[in-house]
Amino acid sequence: MAVADLVAARGRRSELDRATLHVWPDEGFLVNFFEAGEDEVLFDVDVRELQGQERLDLLGVFLRELGLAFGRPVALTFEGCDPSEVPYLHYDPVADGFVLDRKPG
Repeated sequence: MAVADLVAARGRRSELDRATLHVWPDEGFLVNFFEAGEDEVLFDVDVRELQGQERLDLLGVFLRELGLAFGRPVALTFEGCDPSEVPYLHYDPVADGFVLDRKPG
């Protein structure tokens, strides 16, 4: 199953722009998915859209949903940052938890 298929199955609004899939899990909350290796799902969010506990909870649910659907780590980079150079958050489906690290798994 591809990210686009999962997004469509969940009824979320999305748009493909070259190699980036833009997804809106909720109104005013944009997630940009990028091509990644076989073992991870890579995307970013604009942290200005993550104000308040409700938005952070929504992000957590979304990360977990992706990780469980694909059975692999889900890496989160902050908008405009290179995940190989700065720490990022990832969801580990094996541990069913979140880790702040440079590399998933």
